[in-house]
Amino acid sequence: MYLIEANNDFMENNFDVIIIGGSYAGLSAGMSLGRSLRNVLIIDSGKPCNRRTPYSHNFLTQDGKTPKEISDMAKEQVMKYETVSFFDGTVLRTSRNSDGFTIETTNGEKFSAKKIILASGVKDQIPDIEGFSECWGISVIHCPYCHGYEVKGKRTGILSNGDLAFEFSKLVFNLSKNLILFTNGKCTFSEDQKNRFNQNKIVIAEQEIQKIVHENGQIRKVVFKDGQEETLDALYAKIPFEQNINTDDLKLELTEHGFIKIDHFHKTSAEGVFACGDNTTMMRSVANAVAQGNFTGAIVNKELSDEGF
Repeated sequence: MYLIEANNDFMENNFDVIIIGGSYAGLSAGMSLGRSLRNVLIIDSGKPCNRRTPYSHNFLTQDGKTPKEISDMAKEQVMKYETVSFFDGTVLRTSRNSDGFTIETTNGEKFSAKKIILASGVKDQIPDIEGFSECWGISVIHCPYCHGYEVKGKRTGILSNGDLAFEFSKLVFNLSKNLILFTNGKCTFSEDQKNRFNQNKIVIAEQEIQKIVHENGQIRKVVFKDGQEETLDALYAKIPFEQNINTDDLKLELTEHGFIKIDHFHKTSAEGVFACGDNTTMMRSVANAVAQGNFTGAIVNKELSDEGF
């Protein structure tokens, strides 16, 4: 794997595949394609969404390692494949050309490719709650499969509302019966949902949250705007997100939840464009990203093989 330096000679920057995003899904796709002797460029800005998470779990052979340990090892292994290159940068725009696609980065670099894999992830929209950002990924968490075992049985909160909160509560309730639900405003649950919460002794707190009190990212309590407090050890939060890339460039179709829509072969609505990882699914985990990337790389290689035979 080679690091590409600044080079404005567009003709020298042609690839079979450009992968936008060099975290777990992107590196996994890169390895799959590198082992197939495809000329690949991985473009990455070095800012994964889990960079503040202390440990990664539920990934066989890697359980308990830090996200950085896993990604550093992955990158080192991908670097062994001579047909894979890496560019440190951020994609500004993507467009079609006569042979495929042109990608321009924020510093003016241009690259071309026959196929594109979007492994660009998503950007979480942090709520305007004091202390939330400092705890995000540490004790304010998103996934019971990634973090739930470590906080099992502890005083646990869920920050969400409506049907999403109801369904998510079922997963968390399996891990902790000491549960409180924060709707951060008037709840939107049906009467049946409220009865189910009541039967399971799950408290619903509708007060608006003012701040999260913590010590080095470890949550201690939630303080409401009316002055009341709730002591907590962990808080699950279902927060909105946005795509890291401009999906309008290629007129990509999104799902109702805002993910890039893909078919069973990870093809997007744009011909020649594939996607994998967090930008396509609610199942945001390192293990899932690696699996998706591996599969997508194989599919893209198959398509290139069919076209070149």
